Amino acid sequence: MNATARIDNPQVIFIEDDELVRRASVQSLQLAGLAVTGYGSVETARIALDTLDDAFAGVIVSDIRLPGASGLDLLAQCHEYTPDVPVILVTGHGDISMAVQAMRDGAYDFVEKPFAADRLIDTVRRALERRRLVLENVALRRELAARDALVPRIIGRSAAIGEVRRLIANIAPTDAAVLIIGDTGAGKELVARSVHELSPRHARPFVAVNCGALPESMFESEMFGYEPGAFTGAAKRRIGKLEHASGGTVFLDEIESMPPALQVKLLRVLQEGVLERLGSNQSVNVDLRVVAAAKGDMEALVASGAFRRDLLYRLNVVTIELPPLAERREDIVPLIEHFVLAAAVRYDRPAPILTPRQRADLMARDWPGNVRELRNAADRLVLGIERAAGGPTGESAPGHSLKERVERFERATIAQALEQHGGAVSAAADELQIGKATLYEKIKRYGLAERGEAGKEGG
Repeated sequence: MNATARIDNPQVIFIEDDELVRRASVQSLQLAGLAVTGYGSVETARIALDTLDDAFAGVIVSDIRLPGASGLDLLAQCHEYTPDVPVILVTGHGDISMAVQAMRDGAYDFVEKPFAADRLIDTVRRALERRRLVLENVALRRELAARDALVPRIIGRSAAIGEVRRLIANIAPTDAAVLIIGDTGAGKELVARSVHELSPRHARPFVAVNCGALPESMFESEMFGYEPGAFTGAAKRRIGKLEHASGGTVFLDEIESMPPALQVKLLRVLQEGVLERLGSNQSVNVDLRVVAAAKGDMEALVASGAFRRDLLYRLNVVTIELPPLAERREDIVPLIEHFVLAAAVRYDRPAPILTPRQRADLMARDWPGNVRELRNAADRLVLGIERAAGGPTGESAPGHSLKERVERFERATIAQALEQHGGAVSAAADELQIGKATLYEKIKRYGLAERGEAGKEGG
């Protein structure tokens, strides 16, 4: 076998020397909607087998006992050249122990003669699904390795994340101040880094400051720097974070927690582009692009007097809102698959492949910690200390009724199908195996049409 060709569509290579069994099996698989080609021996299938490579999206079904090379010989060849391609062995009654050993040696499954058509079809479909997941995993891993490590990825299929990507692409080349609104763990710093890395300032520093973690007594010295002797313990000059970020971007996280007295000092720097180190009377010019992040209602903080209106106006030339994961469930699967691959590389562990059931369970959870909680769960999955299905104890969407959980999952599943088919309702209905009228009713009920996720006909 070699890698000189590629088969892009799922395909079944069926090898059986009994012509009646071969014809009947090929016909059954074709009637089930599967692309299949039958061969009487490994030798007659050689041309097809020699085109297999790691991108082959299909499976091989072979009788164990064949004229010439046996099914076990074929399994050994596949294991050497394309080890991830599923091989299903067809056995006679006396070959079951041999087939069990073959599974230990890497065969996907075996089907015992005489077999019902449904048994063969079910086994082949499961193998094809397994192959699809493996190829998807490989593609994601390749994408992870190939992408530019400097530019963070905003991952997701939802309309909300699509709008975030559009805003970033639009405003990143400018110097417009940006205010990112979102819950804890929603990915606000990732958005800020994306704005910086896609801007003309990307070669200059990106300086992140957590305003909520910076004590008021240290704010001025950390932000503005100081000269020797400015206070007890100031033995030498220190360049502050704002001055260090000059020419680049400063990211002010949890800006809502900054005390009013310090807001005044920050506002002067942003308005005039100058600062003074503690203990110095000399002004230092700074050239900053400011990206701030907050959680909660900033207008309410302004109304209560906790935050200066003039500073808010200075910070929110452009506002980017990051909704929680519970409001964009179609983003959960692509996010956790990305995090699983990243964790597998980081821990040098194999990346587990999520089954459809596990994906459904993940989409049903509320994820109050948002993207950060999802990333931690991916780490635990790779380390083998957490199941995908509902976390360590198997809970799913605590605090919600079964009806609510089912509706949340159904809405996310429909949104994902519509996204994958470009909004084509017919194609989505075919994939979900429901009538178009039923799907239209559900689209209307869940408000998906209003979000632009449906409306195209065809498929």
